[in-house]
Amino acid sequence: MNEQKLKTVFAESLGIPEETVVDALAYATIPQWDSIAHMALIAAIEDRFQVMIETEDVIDMSNFAKAKEIVAKYL
Repeated sequence: MNEQKLKTVFAESLGIPEETVVDALAYATIPQWDSIAHMALIAAIEDRFQVMIETEDVIDMSNFAKAKEIVAKYL
């Protein structure tokens, strides 16, 4: 799994600097990552990695560390 690629997707989707995308970055801890942004982020991840993420994993993707784990599972 290309962690840098995922980091770029997060930064672009949320409109935040790449260096702020760390494992501890969590849903709803920054104003940019709300429920609407979460769905846009999921769509961007699916598009960039050519995967379809299951609903359970969409809900479970609560931080960047978990996102890496989830994306890796689909690759």
